[in-house]
Amino acid sequence: MVEVRAYAESDLAGLAALMTDLGSPTSIEDMQIRMRRISESPNYFTFVAWLEHAIVGMIGLRMQYSYVSNDLKTQVSSLVVRDGLQGRGIGKALLAHAEAYAVQQGSHFVYVNSGIKEERTNAHAFYKKRGYEVTGYRFAKKLNH
Repeated sequence: MVEVRAYAESDLAGLAALMTDLGSPTSIEDMQIRMRRISESPNYFTFVAWLEHAIVGMIGLRMQYSYVSNDLKTQVSSLVVRDGLQGRGIGKALLAHAEAYAVQQGSHFVYVNSGIKEERTNAHAFYKKRGYEVTGYRFAKKLNH
């Protein structure tokens, strides 16, 4: 049975492995820097999924107000399940936990940005199966420093 709980600093190695699975090789030191910065913001919330004494997934949320609505909104900023463990209900458990948490916090809306590459097709089907709809485009531009 999958257990979902709030992130703890002892989860750093597991989170670094998940980011590597996602295609972004990450050291424990880099993950520690990221999580310290994220933890300093009161708008970010991180939950991990445990199965058989190991971290097998994570979900990161960002709660925010917008300029066009008085309602609190929640963004799923990251959802990752270990390679080879997809289809076992881990992502479903993480998303359900996140949605319940968002409701507890007074959020009226949950959204997620997902890439358009072919390998994201399964992720898109996952979200659609859980009631998420395609509502727009996301535009991005890398800034040079």
